[in-house]
Amino acid sequence: MAENDNFNFAKGDYVVYAAHGVGQIEGTEVQNIGGMEVKLYVVSFEKDRMRLKIPVIKAASSGLRRLSTADHMSSAIKTLKGKARVRRTMWSRRAQEYEMKINSGDPVAIAEVLRDLKRSNDDSEQSYSERQIYQSALERLAREVAAVEKITEGAATAQLEDIMGVKRDIDIDLDDDMDEKEAA
Repeated sequence: MAENDNFNFAKGDYVVYAAHGVGQIEGTEVQNIGGMEVKLYVVSFEKDRMRLKIPVIKAASSGLRRLSTADHMSSAIKTLKGKARVRRTMWSRRAQEYEMKINSGDPVAIAEVLRDLKRSNDDSEQSYSERQIYQSALERLAREVAAVEKITEGAATAQLEDIMGVKRDIDIDLDDDMDEKEAA
């Protein structure tokens, strides 16, 4: 069995798998595959109700990594605050590039997608596919922000939307609750 564990992930560690986002190491196991014993990381993605087994020796090349550092996350936040760069290429090509950035697992690249797809508070200007890609990027970045800052995913989403200046329906609901309390 190959003992090339460069990561030394332990049970309970949060990790990022580029294609699926934030998961948690359930542990390691050894399986006999093709007559060879292979050590595997078992990663669970609770949000997607999925378990993934990744050969330890292939962890780096498959895109498994530790959570981003606070410095790297602040670079992503800085990117979010930047000015949108929308190119005038065909939407299908831009959509493909956005999906590649999201699936790269890099928080800065995902922040670029959010920044470029963020629109004013009027969602009517966005197509369905733009909203879908935006939502996918927001969820992926929010999961990592939540894991890094040890907050809920909802709080991380709210934090990211505040940074981008996006109004949420929750604000309206909170105002309604306040009006009801004041009337009582």
